[in-house]
Amino acid sequence: MNAVVVLTTVANASDASALARALVDERLAACVNILPPMQSVYRWKGAVQADDEHQLVIKTTAARLDALQERVTALHSYDVPELLVMAVAGGSPAYLSWLQSETSPA
Repeated sequence: MNAVVVLTTVANASDASALARALVDERLAACVNILPPMQSVYRWKGAVQADDEHQLVIKTTAARLDALQERVTALHSYDVPELLVMAVAGGSPAYLSWLQSETSPA
């Protein structure tokens, strides 16, 4: 089992909660952490922007990654949602086992 962590940002707390719940309900993620509001500064369409956003830290498996990315893209309100995938090099065997079981299709 290859665990991965996926990062995305959303515009507000209600979008964060809805996306997190959908991903866990659909077993595409074992857990999603919603971080407090932060300010993101970025370039978009030739201009520097600054907006408040929430970061989502999504824990899943490599086997569920394609389906998760498709679902995030479908549910996300942004034209180009952040989707950064980071491989997990290790972790607690008990946690990794739980992650695997919670992302296995029912």
